Amino acid sequence: MPIDITMPRLSDTMQEGTLIKWRVKVGDKVSAGDKLADIETDKATQELEAYDDGTIAFLAAEEGATLPVGGVILVLATGDEKVEDVAAQAKSSGGGGAKSKPAAKKAEAKGSSSSSGDSGGSATAVLEAPTDEETETSSAGSAGGAGGARLRVSPLARKMAEDAGLDVAKIKGTGPDGRVIKRDVQAAAEGKGAGGGSAKPASGSGAGAPVMPAIKLESKLIKVTNMRKTIARVLVESKQTIPHFTVTMSVNIEPLMSLRSTLNGQLESQGVKLSVNDFVVRASALALAQHPIVNSSWAPGGEGIQIHGEVNVGVAVALPEEKGGGLVVPTLRNTTSMGLRQISSETKRLAKKARDAGLSVEEMSGGTFTISNLGMFGVDHFTAIINPPQAAILAVGAGQEKPIVRDGQIVIGQEMSMTLSADHRIVDGATAAIFLQTLKGLLENPAAMLV
Repeated sequence: MPIDITMPRLSDTMQEGTLIKWRVKVGDKVSAGDKLADIETDKATQELEAYDDGTIAFLAAEEGATLPVGGVILVLATGDEKVEDVAAQAKSSGGGGAKSKPAAKKAEAKGSSSSSGDSGGSATAVLEAPTDEETETSSAGSAGGAGGARLRVSPLARKMAEDAGLDVAKIKGTGPDGRVIKRDVQAAAEGKGAGGGSAKPASGSGAGAPVMPAIKLESKLIKVTNMRKTIARVLVESKQTIPHFTVTMSVNIEPLMSLRSTLNGQLESQGVKLSVNDFVVRASALALAQHPIVNSSWAPGGEGIQIHGEVNVGVAVALPEEKGGGLVVPTLRNTTSMGLRQISSETKRLAKKARDAGLSVEEMSGGTFTISNLGMFGVDHFTAIINPPQAAILAVGAGQEKPIVRDGQIVIGQEMSMTLSADHRIVDGATAAIFLQTLKGLLENPAAMLV
């Protein structure tokens, strides 16, 4: 009997998920454990795995569609069932109707567990978002045909055409019954090319005045992803409920850059390349061990200050715009026991996974302190918002050459700015300053971090 695979509940707060990318197509044979799709939850983008063997008969949602937990994602044909028959049955029933096995029961994102609150075994939810291949909408008075003939076009294709400034009625559809679908709009947009109209000279300009190229801007509403909604909610809550204050200190990083160059030369044959941020993570972990109050949280209900038994440093990672942007914070657990090489390899691994496949909830949980580094973008100074319930976050700027006074002489030195944002309920100003002094001392004498 066909099997409906439904939107799993991948976190305890998840109500809906967005299908970011299909990893299969109709006709593909899959086995338990195969990757089916990338699903964006309210916390991360995670991989959806198959929990049964079968053949993909019907994809019930297009990329970009948001479905409620329990909504049908795809239908599997099993045994000797024909893919065409299963697909026809699924289409006639509105996207589901097969034997339903909620993905939240068996299929789960790699590294995460299902919520006990999932409605496993419930009736299959009717799909709210129509698919690209199936949707047809009536467009009265369009160029699709005389007398207001029906124009068959999917909602995604219509939106893409509007964004690209294309007349959807003039696009030849290649979908079922001539429907205009995503690939048709993409092909039309590529055929249109990047050439714009000729620029018009500004009114009142004299003969021979230079003609400025026209700048075309577009006003549009961008749909907010689940991750962006969560970021907005958490950061607003942080600024409204946590009394932030900031302390900034500059660090002479010439000794660090010299040691880094020496170590990278020695480790090059092993494929290891240490970054400045690796040293910052190592130094922060050691400084936090010396100042446990900064490695703490405000207890729920204000009952006290929770000092954490280990240092787990989170490193902020920006996601690419083509994946919807956003920010995730993978956690380096028990960072005080990690050397520079291990910090480097683990940070690179988690950052790559965050951008390619998505992190599990476990890989982003348990952090006790966060580092946000914008130095690679040339930012010399900024302040970061605390990641609740942590007590502090460190914002790191770029290392810059600048004139400094050393032994009464003006010389060119290389300095880096660090700004600590701290929860004033937990950390006093003097405490924050002393913590930064310790951190500064470690970075300016980096050999101490090697022992």
